[in-house]
Amino acid sequence: MDHTARQAIEAILEGGPQDLPQEQRRRRTPLGADKIKVLHCGGYEHYERVGPSATEPAAVVYRWTTRTRVAE
Repeated sequence: MDHTARQAIEAILEGGPQDLPQEQRRRRTPLGADKIKVLHCGGYEHYERVGPSATEPAAVVYRWTTRTRVAE
């Protein structure tokens, strides 16, 4: 396993549904992850990496891009 794949960063999720709980908007994610997918209300909220946080140097911001439904 690649060393960077085991490292995690603090991710801050911006945008998306208003009812997404605050505790889900902060999470640890693999260092090289460009996208994050969050299961929410029968679908997935998709977030893409936009860059470092302006207020938290150790965190990376991911911005909401779209929602998809869970396949049945």
